[in-house]
Amino acid sequence: MPDPDRVQRSLRERKQQRVRDAIVEAAHALFGERGFDHVTVTDIADRAEVGRSTFFRYFGDKQEVAFAGSGVLEEVMATADEIPVEAPIGDSLPKALNYVRAAVVSFVEALTEQPAGYALHEELVARHPELHARRLMKQRSYAGALTELLMRQGAGRETATLAAELGLACYYAGQSAGGNDPARLVAAVDAAFARICP
Repeated sequence: MPDPDRVQRSLRERKQQRVRDAIVEAAHALFGERGFDHVTVTDIADRAEVGRSTFFRYFGDKQEVAFAGSGVLEEVMATADEIPVEAPIGDSLPKALNYVRAAVVSFVEALTEQPAGYALHEELVARHPELHARRLMKQRSYAGALTELLMRQGAGRETATLAAELGLACYYAGQSAGGNDPARLVAAVDAAFARICP
């Protein structure tokens, strides 16, 4: 017999995810229609049919909604144990890079599952300096997350830090080489990794 607490928690989590998705969908639609600068939190909440307080339960500001796709990182982190690892990684940079390559490519695959959303996000970031600044802050959190992920897999801190930074460099190099086209991004990122860990 199912655990009633688990069933209740699962229902609550699904409802929360639906509300979060509605807010993100509303925000992206409004950003596409009016441009980022001409959309307020109230506009987003109204379109999503939630109150402002509900909006702020999920997001700190409208900039954060523009980065809602970055929750993909948490999904990849949650399934990190499924990524094959050449144990022990220890201080082996090639082993660490192979692991990071699998994690980053998985991240990019999930990030580009919805090409139109990815393209809108990239356009917004390119046009708005405040979003570019937010991206740079998030980049540092990605590096930290990758470092921690590697250390959980037995990598030494220095190796984990270097591999994480190289992994981000491959991601950004792939974006540039692939013209930031979501249809080409996975292959371009993987090709960047292939140059440093054949």
